[in-house]
Amino acid sequence: MNKIKILGIVGSLRQDSYNAFALKAAQALVPNDVALELIDLHGIPLYSQDDEMSPPSAVQALKQRILDADAILFATPECNYSLPGALRNAINWASRPYGETAWKGKPAAVMGASVGSFGTARAQSHLRKILVALDMPVVNQPGVMICDAAQCFAENGELIDDATREVIQKLLNSLVDLVDACRTNQAQAA
Repeated sequence: MNKIKILGIVGSLRQDSYNAFALKAAQALVPNDVALELIDLHGIPLYSQDDEMSPPSAVQALKQRILDADAILFATPECNYSLPGALRNAINWASRPYGETAWKGKPAAVMGASVGSFGTARAQSHLRKILVALDMPVVNQPGVMICDAAQCFAENGELIDDATREVIQKLLNSLVDLVDACRTNQAQAA
């Protein structure tokens, strides 16, 4: 079986983002037959339908990385009870033009980290609704909502909370299982 390639998308633009730290921790937790590559959203311009037929090179690169991946792992912060604009913007770009989405059928999982006590639950709920609209199969359990993130990561970004490490590991295993199930379904349909 081919190595599974997961693309980890950091939904935050902040330099020392807890969500980037969570994805870096996930890189160390993937099974041996899985690679987790990270991408940030710096340099992605604001979406305009006027430009979707000839998107900027940063958008073309993002879309190609999504297409090349077997699965997507989103790490989203929460902004005003929802996902941040940079993440929503990238999702919009990669879904356009109509009929040429990079997201359709791509297995996905969602996690998030916050210094608050809700651990991005509301942002993840909104993101999941968007993923349904994009026709992406999504891991439902476990939920990874890292609360009080400042207590879970060291100053250098290292994950120091064992319970968080365990739930990220379970999420990765569930995502790999979803990729395998999707591959099986595609093979049976062929």
